[in-house]
Amino acid sequence: MFKKLRFKTFLSVCVLSFVTALSFGQTGRAKYNFNPAWKFVKGDVEGAQALNFDDSKWQAVTLPSAWNEDSAFKVLINNLPTGIAWYRKHFKLPKGSENKKVFIEFEGLRQAGEVYLNGEFIGRHEDGIMAFGFDLSNKLNYKGDNVIAVRVDNSWDYREKATNSRFQWSDRNFNANYGGINKNVWLHITNKLYQTLPLYSDLQTTGVYVYAQDFNIDAKTATVHVESEVKNETGKAQTFGFEVEVKDADGKVVKTFKGENQNIAAGATATVKALAPMQNLNFWSWGYGYLYTVTAKLTQNGKVTDEVPVVTGFRKTAFKNGMVYLNDRVLLMKGYAQRTTNEWPAVGQSVPAWLSDYSNHLMVESNANLVRWMHITPWKQDVESCDRVGLIQAMPAGDSEADVTGVRWEQRVKVMRDATIYNRNAPSILFYESGNESISEAHMAEMKAIRDKYDPHGGRAAGSREMLDSKVAEYGGEMLYINKSANIPMWATEYSRDEGLRKYWDEFSPPYHKDGDGPLYKNESAAVYNRNQDSHAIEDIVRWYDFWRERPGTGKRVSAGGVNIIFSDSNTHHRGAENYRRSGEVDAMRIPKDGFYAHQVMWDGWVDVEHFRAHIMGHWNYKAGVVKNIYVVASGEKTELFINGKSKGFGERSSDFLFTFKNIAWEPGTIKAVTYSKDGKVLAEDEIKTAGEPVALKLTAMTHPDGVKADGSDLILAQVEVVDKDGNRCPTALNMINFDLSGEATWRGGIAQGPDNYILSKNLPVEGGVNRVFIRSSTNAGNIKLFAKSEGLQSAELNFKSVPVKVTDGLATVFPADGLKGKLERGPTPAGPSYKNIRKTLEIADITAGSNQSEARLSIDDNELSAWGNDGNLNTAWISYQFKDAARIDGVQLKLNNFRTRTYPIKISVDGNTVYEGVTARSLGYIDIPVKSTVGKSLKIELKALNSGKDDSNIQEEMGGKKLDDGIGGDDANKKGVLKIIEAEVYQNL
Repeated sequence: MFKKLRFKTFLSVCVLSFVTALSFGQTGRAKYNFNPAWKFVKGDVEGAQALNFDDSKWQAVTLPSAWNEDSAFKVLINNLPTGIAWYRKHFKLPKGSENKKVFIEFEGLRQAGEVYLNGEFIGRHEDGIMAFGFDLSNKLNYKGDNVIAVRVDNSWDYREKATNSRFQWSDRNFNANYGGINKNVWLHITNKLYQTLPLYSDLQTTGVYVYAQDFNIDAKTATVHVESEVKNETGKAQTFGFEVEVKDADGKVVKTFKGENQNIAAGATATVKALAPMQNLNFWSWGYGYLYTVTAKLTQNGKVTDEVPVVTGFRKTAFKNGMVYLNDRVLLMKGYAQRTTNEWPAVGQSVPAWLSDYSNHLMVESNANLVRWMHITPWKQDVESCDRVGLIQAMPAGDSEADVTGVRWEQRVKVMRDATIYNRNAPSILFYESGNESISEAHMAEMKAIRDKYDPHGGRAAGSREMLDSKVAEYGGEMLYINKSANIPMWATEYSRDEGLRKYWDEFSPPYHKDGDGPLYKNESAAVYNRNQDSHAIEDIVRWYDFWRERPGTGKRVSAGGVNIIFSDSNTHHRGAENYRRSGEVDAMRIPKDGFYAHQVMWDGWVDVEHFRAHIMGHWNYKAGVVKNIYVVASGEKTELFINGKSKGFGERSSDFLFTFKNIAWEPGTIKAVTYSKDGKVLAEDEIKTAGEPVALKLTAMTHPDGVKADGSDLILAQVEVVDKDGNRCPTALNMINFDLSGEATWRGGIAQGPDNYILSKNLPVEGGVNRVFIRSSTNAGNIKLFAKSEGLQSAELNFKSVPVKVTDGLATVFPADGLKGKLERGPTPAGPSYKNIRKTLEIADITAGSNQSEARLSIDDNELSAWGNDGNLNTAWISYQFKDAARIDGVQLKLNNFRTRTYPIKISVDGNTVYEGVTARSLGYIDIPVKSTVGKSLKIELKALNSGKDDSNIQEEMGGKKLDDGIGGDDANKKGVLKIIEAEVYQNL
């Protein structure tokens, strides 16, 4: 199992191309990497904005760079250092810049920044989320030295200058505070007739917009539209042409087309358009990050005078019938609610683009198709990364845990507007999330209006968390609970938030952690937040099954899926023993836990399983005499276990995917699981061999595909394993590893359980036989050597030679994402349906009820915020559903009020004949009632005895101090004669 993820070692030396002297091409437009050659100091230094200020003793840094990165995962989120820091950069403009426009684009910073150029204040940015930029043209020295200075304040309680209001998303629970200029910075130089940048708040401009319409997926055709905002600052009227060039993923020109010639007055702004049908298109899809480069060009007198390349993809979407459609195929949403900071130990969120691809592609490797970034808009680098790896995104604006009003709502609207404009060409964004809680219909309409104004053709749904009865939202879904719909898609916005440390395999493996052991959380048991790997993975399976059983094909009303919180362990709010959240399916260094493989098995298909898998949880290196349950997650109908070739029988199946083999005695050798179809056909298998005694260390490395860039920002992710004589990982090893680094790199290290989580330490242990560390390149190209040793084991080393990156006068033409290509492993959207209908919903013609007859239809109205209930008297606690014609009834499904906290003793009869009698189970939404299959024209549900009453003692308080609702509010919490049905459905199997 330890070889399931393959790691590439890039030790070759390659030379990146660059221009030896910066100058302009024929178009008169250039974009430069503005990340190199910054200086930094912590503290509020008087006069640091001045042109001639002496910054010679400041620390040299390459952006992006959070000044408090050393504390990432070392301290609690609310203890991350805050305060004032200054960044300064000296630069010169390239030859030929005179009489041109110059813009700076910051992809973001945390929290607020005041920007100065040559000693003059040019602007302020305060939301801590979005990209921003300024026109530098009138304050530049075009022939000499320029200095840009940025004063950054990352105080948790920073208040917006104009309103004195805090930003709701500057939250000590979920938004890890990595302060400073923690995202990329670019410099743009253009002619004075130019296409604008998508930086609305500061420049009031929207840039280029690319989209497709008139899709024919089977024929691989669509009409491609390009709209570009053009500004004329030449001082006189201009006439220009508009041309578009489309290149495929291999860089081949596959289409050119033109718009009409345009006249534009001096000082005016205009939008120009062009469109053309295209054939043989490769449509962007899940796990198929096929991207085109669409270049919008302005021409005058037969020459190109301005061009803007947009890397984008084309796909068709629809949101209807309770489902999500991608390229005309239904896709069940499966993925993760991930912290937008997407952070790493001792680095925070400021990682090179290739590492963003590595992390986000791991989600796709687990067979996730969706990442819901939590609370705030993701960094542009992650947006573009998801485009490349084929991972759908839900993009929020900025919020905390509730709808807001006044200034705070205006702040959220502003972020959504800016984010929509900035990210609207990203094919991976399918959802615009307006809130982490339900918002009012008026607010939802306001957010939709932003989408309709700035991204009317992007094929994206506007919605929010919850919105169960909204007439405006285009998708919704609760946290933890199961929702269904026949109208807009409802997918769970976060579920399965239990925590578990990767170090803990099970109770039989070193360090022998008892499942659930750990401190209390808010004076209550935190056992579910201190799980072992096996227990955590089982919980993942059980929780996913709640959504899987309501998938498309199971009736008229369906679940559209859900996202597990979270993908990687996070330096944010936690409930377990460590000082960071361990809910991830991979740890903070992206080493998989068993839950990763569980999802890989369960999620391998668009809806129904299309590729069968099996995974044995844990390892096979126990002590003699150990007898334990073996758990296998598999997608077949039955699964058999073998030890050293001898069958141990078939496992007990639960939650469709979990197979339990009880009381298996360990013996050294090979354990193997085989999963079969109903008729006994082998579908998939997995095996683990007992590793031998530890004898050596093994080092492997992950880097940028083109090698390590000597830019002061690139990272090497090095993995160390303890292995036996055959190179097999020793899964129970906990050896201390001592590292030594020499050459043109600096140490960043990794994470492990222990003092300060071993952050920045060159001595840290493996856990489960493996760990990882970071090395950061310097700005000098040269040799790098990493050496690892451990007592009693053969040492290991890695050698690299970093690649030079040319920087001229503070500007570079090599960009972090250069050389990163789209991931195409899953292939294009498959043909044919993605699911099989296994049952149908019987249509109800009429309803009678023991009381409150006028509300009876609320029990079947496809609205989970309405319900029918009786008047509290036991003799009126019944409801009867009549069908137009007699039909075979094979199943009944109910969503009862207080589904999580109350039980109901009920009787169900068909045409007067009892088909079920029992007590309903507590659930996270819907329960299936095992009725006897019967033909009839009516079905009656009645309460036979008093219900249990509402008991929410086992529901923990949320961060805001409230407990989650589990149904419809009202005054019946203690009324035991109440039968209240939120939704009832009657099924016939197919």
